[in-house]
Amino acid sequence: MTVLRSVVLGCGSYLPERILTNAELARRIDTSDEWIVQRTGIRQRHIAADGEFTSHLAINAARAALAHAGVDAQSIDLIVLATSTPDNTFPATAVAVQNGLGIHHGAAFDLQAVCSGFVFALATADNFLRGGAFKRALVIGAETFSRILDWNDRGTCVLFGDGAGAVVLEAQTQSGKSSDRGVLTSHLRSDGRHKSKLYVDGGPSSTQTVGHLRMEGREVFKHAVGMITDVIVDAFDATGTTAEDIDWFVPHQANKRIIDASAHKLHIAPQKVVLTVDRHGNTSAASIPLALGVAVADGRIKQGDLVLLEAMGGGFTWGSALVRW
Repeated sequence: MTVLRSVVLGCGSYLPERILTNAELARRIDTSDEWIVQRTGIRQRHIAADGEFTSHLAINAARAALAHAGVDAQSIDLIVLATSTPDNTFPATAVAVQNGLGIHHGAAFDLQAVCSGFVFALATADNFLRGGAFKRALVIGAETFSRILDWNDRGTCVLFGDGAGAVVLEAQTQSGKSSDRGVLTSHLRSDGRHKSKLYVDGGPSSTQTVGHLRMEGREVFKHAVGMITDVIVDAFDATGTTAEDIDWFVPHQANKRIIDASAHKLHIAPQKVVLTVDRHGNTSAASIPLALGVAVADGRIKQGDLVLLEAMGGGFTWGSALVRW
């Protein structure tokens, strides 16, 4: 029996030019490079320039993904953009990306699941493609978190950065087996009881302001590993695979300690973990496609490899996706 699968044709990424190092932060707030690296693994982050918006980052990442895939922008009929930092309250930043790419057909919309956004967007596009509604999609994660940080709060401002990453997906007929290329399974969860642990204290309806990011770091860490492993076990069960079958583990790049603990609990070998958090910090919805871009560019991820994605974000939201490259 044949099925439609969402196959990755290419990926691309973009990071703003400006780099903010731990040493620079230490001159502004009570922190140090040693303190940040020891607790998070982060060494630097990229900061969007004045006048550089989330849409600009997303357009650059999308163009890189289209070039890597070798396809024309006009062949895209769906854009799903995951972001918590849109250009405007409305319209969706995705339509700015659509227009910037010269696309005037199909559909484009934003999706908001914070750091889990890319996994949620991937699952959403996958369902549209497998259902036959669209044929080729851009799935983008793009953020300018520097715009919602309290730069006097050392517990949060050292963690986040700006960036964007994208993949091109195409609906292709496959055999229906776990050896197929494409998105094999995805599993999404949310639990609003945990809002106070990671949220932004503003919004159009509540305060008529953008607000700043607030986080209870220890509480987030405490929940993260258990929630992440839950949806990964579901992915293994759905496909009849195990940790040994995984070629690459590409987690949300939030904190090296969380990533290491998750891999250890799942019995995923350290050499299979793609780690880029040291280069760009936590870029929320952009972090997984940024990491994918690095691992594809350096030759680690190759066609036929089984790639496990996972993320957890404010809300809480969390999810996994298993993709045959």
